[in-house]
Amino acid sequence: MSSSRDTARDLLTRWPVVDGHNDLPWALREQVRYDLDRRDLATDQSATLHTDLPRLRAGGVGAQFWSVYVRADYAGDTAVSATLEQVDAVRQLVARYPDALRLAHTADDMEAARAECRIASLMGAEGGHSINNSLATLRTLHQLGVRYMTLTHNDTIDWADSATDEPRHNGLTAFGEEVVREMNRCGMLVDLSHVSADTMRDALRVSTAPVIFSHSSARAVCDHPRNVPDDVLAQLPANGGIAMVTFVPKFVLPEAVEWTRLADENMRAHGLHHLDTTEEGMAVHRAFEADNPRPKATAATVADHLDHMREVAGVDHIGIGGDFDGTAFTPEDLADVAGYPNLIAELLDRNWSEADLAKLTWQNAVRTLRAAEDVARAERQRRGPSHATIDQLDG
Repeated sequence: MSSSRDTARDLLTRWPVVDGHNDLPWALREQVRYDLDRRDLATDQSATLHTDLPRLRAGGVGAQFWSVYVRADYAGDTAVSATLEQVDAVRQLVARYPDALRLAHTADDMEAARAECRIASLMGAEGGHSINNSLATLRTLHQLGVRYMTLTHNDTIDWADSATDEPRHNGLTAFGEEVVREMNRCGMLVDLSHVSADTMRDALRVSTAPVIFSHSSARAVCDHPRNVPDDVLAQLPANGGIAMVTFVPKFVLPEAVEWTRLADENMRAHGLHHLDTTEEGMAVHRAFEADNPRPKATAATVADHLDHMREVAGVDHIGIGGDFDGTAFTPEDLADVAGYPNLIAELLDRNWSEADLAKLTWQNAVRTLRAAEDVARAERQRRGPSHATIDQLDG
């Protein structure tokens, strides 16, 4: 394995990881209200975060979609303003560490950052509640640099069903379909992580641009509603999109699904949100784990998903989206952003070629964003911005 790790590190110097989803901005909001003096990412932050610059370098990360997530119980203008605060936090990070980070809006920006040995920093909004049913707000987020939007988070919204809530629309409503079309026109990637399978299928039917799954794994390997069914994976070649495997144990290890449900119930019993990763929240998690040993996922667990996703969707349609700093628990050898070489080494040991691994880590994600940009140019020549409202389309 040591030789595989050496080969993995060498490969990542040439074809670094594009990670589809990291929740560092929300962690900074919860822990220190964005006070970067208290979380200097140029130094080791392993006591409180999965992410800092030394570990990003050690992990071979070349581009990161920073999630500008806000909780699903934030609604209306509160959700919009909180999303803007998250966007501002990413911009503060890039401004504070210009030698390490470069703001990226396009595939060309990503390639330029790679040439400069800087980490391309892109943004993804996590949940359609962030636009408050407003296509103008969607366009404004794109103008601010947001390059994907996850159509829902954990809750069903007014125009799209979530994977982890009761369905109300059997997928997308008419307004939801218009959101997808407007994202295509803007050049914002349609992210189908978190959405119901029917929403996935509707979005693939409507979208003229490649879609992504920023942090989802294979449902056939771990039967969790957050994962992607095989019939949807099989549609990615025709669409041109990618599914980016996530590391969250409850999404990759079947034994972890029930354990995590009980751990989440324990958090709520203590009056805490189940996604709380503050010091208080983690203390509650650790106490629960001491009494209830946790099933442990590993890089091999994640590799099982990638083997399956490659078989169903093809090697041109897979990527990586770890969800660091958005989960309380991580696989043992993928504990933080320094761990990506362990996954690449595992895949090398499974006889993945270096050419295929270059697609997985870098090339597929860059190609997908570039294709979305091409679609957007054509769409903008064909039509102007949509001014439709949810009341007009959904009554």
